[in-house]
Amino acid sequence: MRTKSTSETKKGKATGAKIIVETLKRLEVEVIFGLPGGVVLLLYDELIRDGKIRHVLVRHEQGATHMAEGYAKAKGKPGVVLVTSGPGATNCITGIADAYMDSVPLFVITGQVNTFFIGSDAFQETDSTGITRPITKYNTIIMKTEKLAYELIKAYEICKQGRPGPVVVDIPKDVISGETDFVFPEAVEIPEKFKYEGNEKQIRTAVELIFSSKRPIIYGGGGIILSGAYEELAELVDILGIPVTLTLMGLGGFDGTRPEFLGMLGMHGTYTANMAINNSDLILAVGARFDDRVTGNVEYFAPLAKIIHIDIDPASISKNIDIDVPIVGDAKRVLKRMIEIIKNEVPQSEIKAFRERIKSWWDKINEWNIKYPLRYKKSDGIIKPQELVETTYELTKNEKVIITTDVGQHQMWAAQYYKVKEPRTFLTSGGLGTMGSGFPAAIGAKIAKPERLVICFAGDGSFQMNMQELSTAVEEKVGVKVIIFNNNAHGMVTQWQREFYGRRYSASVFRVQPDYKKLAEAFGAIGFEVSHPSQLKSTLEKALFETPDDVPVIVDVKVDPEEDVYPMVPPGSPPTEMLLS
Repeated sequence: MRTKSTSETKKGKATGAKIIVETLKRLEVEVIFGLPGGVVLLLYDELIRDGKIRHVLVRHEQGATHMAEGYAKAKGKPGVVLVTSGPGATNCITGIADAYMDSVPLFVITGQVNTFFIGSDAFQETDSTGITRPITKYNTIIMKTEKLAYELIKAYEICKQGRPGPVVVDIPKDVISGETDFVFPEAVEIPEKFKYEGNEKQIRTAVELIFSSKRPIIYGGGGIILSGAYEELAELVDILGIPVTLTLMGLGGFDGTRPEFLGMLGMHGTYTANMAINNSDLILAVGARFDDRVTGNVEYFAPLAKIIHIDIDPASISKNIDIDVPIVGDAKRVLKRMIEIIKNEVPQSEIKAFRERIKSWWDKINEWNIKYPLRYKKSDGIIKPQELVETTYELTKNEKVIITTDVGQHQMWAAQYYKVKEPRTFLTSGGLGTMGSGFPAAIGAKIAKPERLVICFAGDGSFQMNMQELSTAVEEKVGVKVIIFNNNAHGMVTQWQREFYGRRYSASVFRVQPDYKKLAEAFGAIGFEVSHPSQLKSTLEKALFETPDDVPVIVDVKVDPEEDVYPMVPPGSPPTEMLLS
């Protein structure tokens, strides 16, 4: 792939710092999340002298990576991070790994000690490329100032290409301070590793299989959102009337209010979704990777189904589950071609016959839905966490909203009870399950989409991991709304301890908790506290709609500490053997 420069070639001596900033501007980078340190001070000086790129000063480098992830997920373009060497780089590791697992385009620039100090255990020296190699799509150390522009463009394009992911560019101090003739490259050679057009024969085989099926289901993942295939998916469902289930990362890839949507599948998926996929005779998997939280015990997963798998990454196909019809390609392009074949080559009578044939399948699905819907018991005296999500949804369902979540019970309740309608509006950590990611991701999302109402669902355990970023949100005037599910514990841990460890709460219940309302006010934010169901709606209305959009808000909601997430597929069990209460 050849990437053309967007402006005329410039010539003349320039420092590495100047080249980096000019290159980032030409790559249309608008925001950098970072924290300065010794080896990158010249670069930071160039940023402030230039003044064209917004820099968000975080309080911890992990916060920078999660903010950049939130920005990337909401914006659909790489989130950029700039940190110093040593601990600056190592503090980014969790966010980089999180982005790698969830295919988030993250562009991380780390400073490095002078080239002549590398390998000498110099102050704040760390092998950033060696450490990040297993958790990046690409990484490199740039050893010459004259190679800066070329290598930065190459890394940035790789970050976006095909299945996106994080890249790390390590730049020594003397490369940043060095001077050279600045010649912006006209083209950059990037190996083409991804195939975008699916195999025509395989696509046709897939269409034939669909029309020969009696119990089909579409299983969609995050690849639907990354490829922009949500319109094609909706059109395919409009034509054929096939039921749809989505992974946690796929939520928003299909309108969650449509009747064809069965809810999320997997460990904490709906009864209907899990029963449907495991009783289907055909699965059309789009941009999903059959991870263990979806399949449960693979030996028992969908034993009656033929499986079609569309994915841009060939390494994901048949990795965990044997696939009958693999289609390597971009989900949007493959679905578009499938729709063209159906519209142009399949008679209307056959489409009508297919829809008639799957009516009995829909009858069974509706039977499961009626018999085992998502349910919980409300209480007059204590707030149920499901009620908190439902109330938030009812208040915001007609607003332009982005939901971020942290990781744990609240994340699953949000996935179950908040009906996500649009792509890039439900942002969460899936593969790595990173506690502490949701709040900084909300800050990044709000910076990417300032016109949106951005709500972060957080557990009290998760929020405490990166709550220092309240300073960042206040300083940057980022009015995110954080709703804390305060059950005074690491809730998912206590659920497992109740279920599998005889209610022995080892290192999971908090003996000390901050006053989150006062904490918010101490940072210059706005705080609310609610502990009774009768106060819930009115407090949320005030917090969400009667506070300034440039001031962060914390709502501390005391929820039932004994409430657990159901359904639940116990580890090692078949997906159809769910605990319902």
